[in-house]
This record gives sequence, C-alpha cells and structure tokens, in this order.
Amino acid sequence: WVPAASSSPTSMPAASEPAAQVPALPVTWRPLGPRIVGVVLGVGLLVVFGAAWLSFDEETQDSFTGLQIFTVLAVAALGFACLNALIRSRVVATREALVVVNGYKRRVLAWEQVVGVHLPPGAPWVTLDLADGSTCSAMGIQGSDGARSTRAARDLRSLVNDPPR
Repeated sequence: WVPAASSSPTSMPAASEPAAQVPALPVTWRPLGPRIVGVVLGVGLLVVFGAAWLSFDEETQDSFTGLQIFTVLAVAALGFACLNALIRSRVVATREALVVVNGYKRRVLAWEQVVGVHLPPGAPWVTLDLADGSTCSAMGIQGSDGARSTRAARDLRSLVNDPPR
C-alpha cells in the first residue's frame, strides 16, 4: 500500500507541469492564431471585392446605384470592424491592474478582484474567476494557440497567486 500524495501547499508540481515564473511587468498577451486569421481574411475580403468590381464591364458598373454601392461598402466595413475586434483582443498585466480587452470592450480589474485563472482543455479562451463570484472571459489568451496559451495562462495564474506590489 502506498499513501496518497499530499495536497499540502508545499508539494511539488507534477514533472509534466513546469513551475511557473512570475513574468516581468508590464506584459501583454495577444492571440496569435486569430490575429493571423484576421489579417488573412481582411486581405482576402479586399481582394474579392476588388476582383468582383473589376470583373464587371463598364455598363454593369454604371448600372449600380449609389445606394447599392453604399450597401456593399457598409457590408465590407462591418466585416472589417468584426475582424478588427478579433485582432485587438488582449490581456495586459501591469503593477496596478489587469486590463482585459475583448473586442471593443475594455475592462480594468484590480489584482484583488481576480481570484482564479482557468484554461481547461478544449476551452476557447481563458476564464477569470472574480472575487464577487462572477467570471470574465479573457479572449487575449486563446486556447487555439496551444502551448503558447498554456504558458500564458500559467504566467497569468502566477501573477494572480502572487500579485505585484
């Protein structure tokens, strides 16, 4: 019979999980995969709209009304706005606070407000547990980035466990 491993705070991390190091501040985490996808889709959107317009003969181009052209440009602008929201997501840790930018929403959290950092396997992004019992998504650390996101979540967790002073 072998006794169960102690779950005391002094126990060592598993060999497969390296010990976290507190990163130097300020540090910014941005998702790599979504930024690449956003840029590629943005360029692709420009190419498709441009190629479609240039493929029309002059008579067809002249038959477009101002409202139709405006509608096409508005749809393109909406697409670029969505891609920009995806690209600008980030998590910034400073001595004073943790800043979470998800799309066009910016949230500043005092270190005392954040009590947990979670990135379970298959999760799309990090979830922060807050002191008031609520949660906050942190899209700046995307699970699709693999080992990069695991390392970022571990670094952020070390900062939450030992907040900067």
